[in-house]
Amino acid sequence: FGVVFTEDQILLSDCASSLAVQAYLRMCGLPVQVAYRANAEYMSPSGKIPFIHVGNQVVSELGPIVQFTKAKLYIQWCDDATAAEISRPRYSSPYSWPLSNILAYQKQWEVRRKMNAIGWGGKTLEQVYEDVSQCCQALSQRLGTQPFFFNKQPTELDALVFGHLFTILTTRLTSTELAERIKSYSNLLSFCRRIEQTYFEDKTS
Repeated sequence: FGVVFTEDQILLSDCASSLAVQAYLRMCGLPVQVAYRANAEYMSPSGKIPFIHVGNQVVSELGPIVQFTKAKLYIQWCDDATAAEISRPRYSSPYSWPLSNILAYQKQWEVRRKMNAIGWGGKTLEQVYEDVSQCCQALSQRLGTQPFFFNKQPTELDALVFGHLFTILTTRLTSTELAERIKSYSNLLSFCRRIEQTYFEDKTS
């Protein structure tokens, strides 16, 4: 039995990672409970969410898909409109003023510094969208007509890809462009729907 801990007001990148972890645990046939905590980021051994509590063990993160992770972080915190309308309000909501504002701007500063360090600080939004398109194209070609990336059985890769794609497709942002890039690949959409139906929809109803 595993408990997946994540933030009370979850951001796009954290939602994707949390969903990926849940998908993988469900693929393994393990019972999963999701616990939302305002301070989950500070409870995690690595400072990142989600993390899993199984018995006496705490495990943080499930290896990210690099391009999607960078793109989501960029859009969340480096795109001014998204940061102002969505990311800062969500991130700061569990805290009272003025701590809410301080922590939100501190988070934005940290992410922007990281983006600059890896060479993404100077990218335009269109360049980020193009990076996502290239990643989707590679994933689409690898998946082909198979139900999963390694044919008939889902693996960690399937869980990761689902978590990131499904979150982008279902999360409200200031622009739908990111989701539209994914929607142009019909096999990726079918892949997401397949995992959603198999592992997340209640079959008893």
